[in-house]
Amino acid sequence: MEVLDILDVTVIEPRFKHPTIFDKFDSLIGGEAFIIHNDHDPKPLYYQLLAERGQVFNWEYLESGPEVWQVKIAKRSEAENAETIGQIVAKDYRKAQIFKNMGIDFCCGGKKTIAEVCEKKGIDPAEVERQLEAVKGEAANSENDFQNWDIGFLSDYIINTHHRYVRDNTQFIMEIAQKVARVHGDRHPELVRVAQLFEKIGNDLTLHMVKEEKILFPFIKELAHVYNSGGLLPAANFGKITVPIQVMDSEHEQVGGDFETIREITGNYTLPADACSSYTILFKKLEEYENDLYRHVHLESNILFPKAIQLEKELS
Repeated sequence: MEVLDILDVTVIEPRFKHPTIFDKFDSLIGGEAFIIHNDHDPKPLYYQLLAERGQVFNWEYLESGPEVWQVKIAKRSEAENAETIGQIVAKDYRKAQIFKNMGIDFCCGGKKTIAEVCEKKGIDPAEVERQLEAVKGEAANSENDFQNWDIGFLSDYIINTHHRYVRDNTQFIMEIAQKVARVHGDRHPELVRVAQLFEKIGNDLTLHMVKEEKILFPFIKELAHVYNSGGLLPAANFGKITVPIQVMDSEHEQVGGDFETIREITGNYTLPADACSSYTILFKKLEEYENDLYRHVHLESNILFPKAIQLEKELS
């Protein structure tokens, strides 16, 4: 049986906890692991490690409270350290459709590898690779090359395209979801849950976008300005940019999970025989909204945020 070092972070001074864990992780070679022992869920550490080291580790809860948390953190071997789904799509967005057709989340779940997702969903990874390979031979369309855009311009694009879409459509979908639930909820009780979930999604995204537009995106645009024109790196009251990005990524995962639930309980938006016009419109708008959310979160989590983190490092 493998015996691993246990790092008891409860006895470490708070300001030294994460640096100590990072030093321990950096000292590992591929395939090695250690365990952290804590008195609360160390999920913020997960997001910081992901933001600053990338998808180069495995995170496994061995004990999950309520008084003790133990997490095994393993550094991936070179063979395990494959491209993530988000990185694949960031390089060629045409491949997003392949992932979507196979029920693989490329935005909120984009930090996983093909192997990880296929194992979880019972999908043949060879078939995924075959379909992705076929895309290479197709002529590229006029898809915007977001990867090479200035991050300040990309921030404005996200606000003017995707944030605007959310604001223009959320209230309408909330209202029609509630109406359809009232009319058809007795025969299709899942519609009540759909209305509740979408109301939560709409409220969560509204607050989420305010935080991005008031706090994170202005800092990203200032980073771009300093990089392009010179000057000093702007000071931020949140510290490193990874701090708000961790929060945004966590909220992306939550909204993505809520939409996955909607898709599951509606049978991938399958309309029943007794669906009226409002019922039909609701499902079409939900799928449209979800598709826009895919693109929205992909641009942020897979392109904008990693580029902003890297730029901050270059300017520090």
